[in-house]
Amino acid sequence: MYIAGNSKVDSSFDAIVIGSGISGGWAAMELCKKGMKTLLLERGRDVKHIVDYKTANLNPWDFEFGPNFTTKHIQQNPMISQNTSPGDQDFFASDVDHPYHAEKPFSWLRGYQVGGRSLTWGRQCYRWSDLDFEANLKDKIAVDWPIRYQHIAPWYDYVEQFIGVSGKAENLSQLPDGKFLPPMQLNCIENHLAESILKGDQHRLLTIARVANLTKGWDSRGPCQNRNLCSRGCPFGGYFSSNSSTIPAAFQTGNLTLRPYSIVAELLYDEHHDKAKGVRVIDTLTNESFEYFAKVVFVNASTIPTAGILLNSKSHRFPDGFGNDSGEVGHNLMDHHSSAGAYGEYDGFQDQYYKGRRPCGFLIPRYRNLKPQPELGFLRGYNIQGDGERAEWEDRQNEPGFGADFKKRLTTPGKWSIWMAGWGECLPYHENKVSLHASKVDKWGLPQMDIDFSFKENEAKMMEDIMKTSAEMLSAAGFNNVSSFNYHKPGGSTVHEMGTARMGRDPKTSVVNGNNQMHAAKNVFITDGSCMTSSACQNPSLTYMALTARACEFAAREMKAGNI
Repeated sequence: MYIAGNSKVDSSFDAIVIGSGISGGWAAMELCKKGMKTLLLERGRDVKHIVDYKTANLNPWDFEFGPNFTTKHIQQNPMISQNTSPGDQDFFASDVDHPYHAEKPFSWLRGYQVGGRSLTWGRQCYRWSDLDFEANLKDKIAVDWPIRYQHIAPWYDYVEQFIGVSGKAENLSQLPDGKFLPPMQLNCIENHLAESILKGDQHRLLTIARVANLTKGWDSRGPCQNRNLCSRGCPFGGYFSSNSSTIPAAFQTGNLTLRPYSIVAELLYDEHHDKAKGVRVIDTLTNESFEYFAKVVFVNASTIPTAGILLNSKSHRFPDGFGNDSGEVGHNLMDHHSSAGAYGEYDGFQDQYYKGRRPCGFLIPRYRNLKPQPELGFLRGYNIQGDGERAEWEDRQNEPGFGADFKKRLTTPGKWSIWMAGWGECLPYHENKVSLHASKVDKWGLPQMDIDFSFKENEAKMMEDIMKTSAEMLSAAGFNNVSSFNYHKPGGSTVHEMGTARMGRDPKTSVVNGNNQMHAAKNVFITDGSCMTSSACQNPSLTYMALTARACEFAAREMKAGNI
């Protein structure tokens, strides 16, 4: 492992991987397993599995202010204080130290540490189908994906069998089944809703979420303890993260060098060979600059930072940013919307409860526009995610009362309820973009990211349909006090940013090809969310991992053939 300031570390490697999150960890492991001496660069601090999960086993009363932040913390970090807790705040970048500029409201949650957001992700793992890969072509929107499901299916298999995904096979064409561990179980109210939905519409189905939480021991990890404290880091290895899985596997090869506290300022261009020769890094602790060199570079810094690195890497050959011949770097930013849904209460099942804190909910796979439904007024579709539970004392702590009877009422489980919301596709609008701010810089002198993003009419109409159908399903199942909602959350809130260095066939309209290889520099690969050509409605991380493993295989083969 390389610690900042260790001048004895070599500057030349076979491969450099930028970013240690979900896709970067996979790239490091795959390249190391293929015998490449690999440098893994992470802009944040080091986080060691188990050792550095400082809050993982703390009780609520162990925190100085319980589950609350101080007023000062909220004032200094208005965004992350709304999306984190005292138990996991250290795994999110602070608003103060890492500012950015947004033309319109945009919530950018970042994880600047070894492991990145793989420590805090939602762990939902869903395959894409050709319904998704063919959508742009059929709708004549943006550019066509250069791959189809058949190209990535074996890599979904490969990834699932390494990370461990619990789930239930349902034989749906729009949501292909995978290699699953035993599924987690729906509770009684969720089963009731599932039965009602199936009676009402054979094209809709409620199933348990497919998640990278282990329902049995897997590759010396797990199983999941059903604590639902995943975002604090799991000392049991009960879910997949770079820290618990890919990075340790990379270290076991003897080929990995890890350098935390290392911001990549730019890719270095070799004008004689028309490719990248390495990177320039700023040490965040000393502000010193270092240059590292490699035969191949994987850029996995996460969608927005990846675009920032490319845009900041200017040369005579690339005056508008590295590999930006198409002018598409930074454009086509997408994020799923997850604001709209419905809530309802149920009077039955008062003699039933559940055990533990299951770390996932249920899924109703996409049922809109499986075949064109022009009467809906919007393109593409959404899935619905939610969960059923009984009211606890925290849900009723503001009810009036006093004394023993009040305490008994609070400690007696209340009504069953279900909350459900749609995770909807965002179209790849060219005007949704990120760029380098013209004047604002961060503490290391690098341009701040300027984000210009908004959901548009298609997404708004989809949200209306989500509210309507969610409420209808609850009402049909006998729920009462049913109410629909739209939180109107800004872009970024679902934390599924993608699309700023999209994949495509034509170098004039895309940044990377069907192997995630940069059109303009054959030894640069981009396999994080920035490579995505459309967003589908499924949680995207499983696809990032599959694309990464696939690209690493291709890169190794091309290196061996002398093509890069």
